[in-house]
Amino acid sequence: MLMTAAEYRESLRRLKPRVFVDGRAVASVADDPALQPGVNAVGLSYDFALRDDTASLMRVGAADGDGHNRMLHVPRSEDELLQKLEAVRLICRYTGCAQRYLAGDAMAGILQGAAAIDADHGTGYLARARAYHEHLCREDLAVGIAMTDAKGDRSRRPHAQANPDTYVHIVERRADGIVISGTKAIVTGAPYMHELLVMPGRAMTADDADFAVCCAVPVDAAGLTMVARPAGRPGEAAALFSNRYGQSTAVCLFDRVFVPHERVFLAGEWRHSAALTYAYATHHRHTCIAARAGFGDLLIGAGTLMTEANGLDAGRAPGLRDAMTDLIRIVEGFYACGVAASVYATHEAEGIRMPETVFSNIGKLLLATQIYDMQRLAHEVSGGLIVTLPGPDEDHNPATAGRLSEVLAGRSDIPYEKRIAVARFIEDLTASYQSGWYSVISLHGGGSPEAMKKEIFRRYPIAERVELVENLLDRGMLADARRRITIGRQPGRCCAAGCQTDD
Repeated sequence: MLMTAAEYRESLRRLKPRVFVDGRAVASVADDPALQPGVNAVGLSYDFALRDDTASLMRVGAADGDGHNRMLHVPRSEDELLQKLEAVRLICRYTGCAQRYLAGDAMAGILQGAAAIDADHGTGYLARARAYHEHLCREDLAVGIAMTDAKGDRSRRPHAQANPDTYVHIVERRADGIVISGTKAIVTGAPYMHELLVMPGRAMTADDADFAVCCAVPVDAAGLTMVARPAGRPGEAAALFSNRYGQSTAVCLFDRVFVPHERVFLAGEWRHSAALTYAYATHHRHTCIAARAGFGDLLIGAGTLMTEANGLDAGRAPGLRDAMTDLIRIVEGFYACGVAASVYATHEAEGIRMPETVFSNIGKLLLATQIYDMQRLAHEVSGGLIVTLPGPDEDHNPATAGRLSEVLAGRSDIPYEKRIAVARFIEDLTASYQSGWYSVISLHGGGSPEAMKKEIFRRYPIAERVELVENLLDRGMLADARRRITIGRQPGRCCAAGCQTDD
C-alpha cells in the first residue's frame, strides 16, 4: 500500500504520542503549527511515489501501486544504490532534508547484523527483521532512527555512567519481550514518525551487554516521551523556505518501555553492536551525501538568480564565476564520492549491497566540513542585501514600501518583489537559525568528522600502497627482511587475526 501525503497526515492523527514542543504538550502532531514544516517535508516523499513524473524513481516494485517507497527500500544492486542517491537528492531539492530515508539505511544495517548474530548465536533475529521490514513496506510507514544516546560523561563507557539512563539499556527480560529505559538524544523527525528503530550507538564490551539493544517501538508506546524542537521556522514570514519545509529533532525518553520479542533484533549480544553500528553508519553516510547535494542544488540555483537580480552576469564577472564554479565543484565533488561508493559496493548478507566504505566516508567528511564553504560562496555571489534587507512587514508599510521598492530594485526587467524573495530565500538557507541548523546537522549528523576520519584510515588499503613502493624500490633501504609493515593492516583485511610484530 502506498499512502498519499494526506493519508500519511491522517494516519498521524490516529496515533497519540507524548510530545512536548517549546514547553507545551502537543495534542496532535499532524496539526500542530510548530511541526507542520516537518509533516509537509515527509509528506512529499509519499506524494512523489505517486506522481507520474517521479514514481519511477521513488517507487520500488510494481508500477500499479503495489510496490513500496524508495525511502524504505534495502538496496540489493549497485543500480539501486544509485537510484537511492538520485531519489534522496530529488526530495532534498524541495525539502532540504528527506528525513524518511534513514529507515532504509537502518533496515539494511539491521538485516546484515541479524544474519551475523544468527550465525554466531542461533538466534531468530533475521526472521524477525525480515518480517518487520515487510511490515514497514506494506504499511508505507515513516520510521525514525533512535541511535545517538545522551552519553553522559563521555570519558566513561555506558555501564560506568553515574546515571545509566544516559544510554538506552535493557532493564528487564520477560518471557514475552524486554523492557528498556534510557535516552536517545538526537532523533530526526521523531514526533511525526509512526515508529522508532532503537539502535546501539557504539561498540560495546561484555560489561555493556545490557546496552547492546536494537528494537522497534511505536511512537505512542507507553513510557515513551519525546521533547522536540519546532520543525524549521514555522510562522516566520521571512522564512520563505523553512516556514514550509523543515525538520524537527527530539530527545526521546524511554521509561520502562515494553518491547515484544518479535520487534527485538539485538538483546545483549554485545560483540555484534560494533558491526551493526558500522553497517548502518556506512549506509547512512552514503545517503547523507545525496541529501546535502540536494541542498547544494538550492544554493546553486538561488545564487545564480540573485546574481542576475543584482544586474550581474556571472559568466562575465571572473570573481562571481569563480565562486559559482567553486560551489558547483564542492557539491558535485562529494556527490561523486556517493556515486563511486555505489559502483564499488560490497556484497553482504541477505543479498544487500553496502556502499564502499572509504568513498562513503570521504563523501560524508567533505560535505560535513565544506557546508560552511557552500554557505560562504552563496554569500559571495549574493551580496549583503540578504541580511541587511528590512523585514517583510515593511513590504506592507505605506510609509516605506513604495520608496523601498524604488531604491532596492536591481535589473529593470526583474521586479523588486522577486529580487527580495530570492534574497530572503538565501538568508533563510545560509544566514538564519535554520542555516546554522543545516551546518551543525551536516557536521555531526551520521557521526562527527573524527568518526569519518577514523573509518577512512582504518579501511583504506594503506598496506597495498606500502607494498607498491617496496616493490618499486626492490632492494636498498627496505632490504631488511625482518622489517614488518603493520600500518593499515587491520584484522580481517590482510588476514583473520591481523598482523603482529615480534616482541
